[in-house]
Amino acid sequence: MDKLRLYGFNNLTKSLSFNIYDVCYAKTPREQRDYIAYIDEQYNSERLTNILTTLTNMIGAKVLNVSRQDYDPQGASVTILIAEGSMIPVGGETQLAHLDKSHVTVHTYPEYHPETCLATFRVDIDVATCGEITPLSTLDYLIGSFDSDIITMDYRVRGFTRDVTGKKLFMDHKMTSIQDYIAAETLQRYDAVDINVYSANLFHTNMMIKEIDLQNYLFKTDVYELPPSTRLSIMNSLRSEMIEIFSGRNIY
Repeated sequence: MDKLRLYGFNNLTKSLSFNIYDVCYAKTPREQRDYIAYIDEQYNSERLTNILTTLTNMIGAKVLNVSRQDYDPQGASVTILIAEGSMIPVGGETQLAHLDKSHVTVHTYPEYHPETCLATFRVDIDVATCGEITPLSTLDYLIGSFDSDIITMDYRVRGFTRDVTGKKLFMDHKMTSIQDYIAAETLQRYDAVDINVYSANLFHTNMMIKEIDLQNYLFKTDVYELPPSTRLSIMNSLRSEMIEIFSGRNIY
């Protein structure tokens, strides 16, 4: 394979790690198996490829190669190599050179715990770009593409580029928080906490859904079929699970 010629390369690397957790209550073994089967059907490698392809289009990049795989008994992975744009050399013959130093990946991890009756669907998405492209503009799309109960996000800018005077630039866009790139109506649905290390151009945000509509968390069960005490117990279990995932530690 011929090497791609690069010209005017921006040395900054921007990495976004986006992780979501979808929690569900599935009491019986049949419900747990059905939930995993449902997740595998809804979030198979084909649909994940469509989501990542749309994301790639949103940041103005081009798909160069797609690798995808479904797994037995569950889960799927997709990796897309992307070209971020083109640069035209000065003078002489015009050539098109793609900057193929970027990729987008997604992995799914459906699982359930028989003792707690809770099933969790985790999605990990990593977007790495070089140059001027930043993947932060896709966050609302990613949050809306999944049933996101808990979201953890990391954004890191590495390397440096230079301005026309030769001064090093370790950041080429203003940045105070990942939340600045999420729509206000989306943020209203979540509690959000930032942990940022500005000196390292490292930004971290955790988000957890505020309101729980119990029916949305029951799998093939009508909420009104359950007595009030059972509903309260399930709500407490769901909220405890979410708080621990949100906090990243065992609390209860």
